[in-house]
Amino acid sequence: MTISTTASRGSGLAAKVSDLAERCDEWLPRVRLDPRGRWYERLHQDADQEIWLISWLPGQSTGLHDHGGSRGAFAVALGSLEERDLRGTRLVAPGGTRSFGTEYIHEVRNVSEAPAVSVHVYSPPLATMNRYDIVGDRLVRLATEEAGQW
Repeated sequence: MTISTTASRGSGLAAKVSDLAERCDEWLPRVRLDPRGRWYERLHQDADQEIWLISWLPGQSTGLHDHGGSRGAFAVALGSLEERDLRGTRLVAPGGTRSFGTEYIHEVRNVSEAPAVSVHVYSPPLATMNRYDIVGDRLVRLATEEAGQW
């Protein structure tokens, strides 16, 4: 099965991920639901970008993290997800898209009672991700992960 990585409308990462999220016939057979944690699969990678498919059971979360200097976007294809950043929390409904710059820190989680599926694109491809916690009123970096550790 080949995944088309060219957006058919608009430009940029948000348009690309939104377009791919709508074409569920290209990725739905790949989706797995894992009660031990989020399931994910890289659909595409080249020198400029990488695209991931992620499934979420209720309660599953990324934890607070950044993207190591990559910019990105994600679209919710099925279900809904909650995104929390340092300014607040928002619900991302089916078809909703979020995009972010190189210094963005957030957490994505499934707070609903149903599974969710999302499509994510990062440019350049992820090399590192930092994990964080908020202790009191301070943001504390807990760990740095390198590509291949996820």
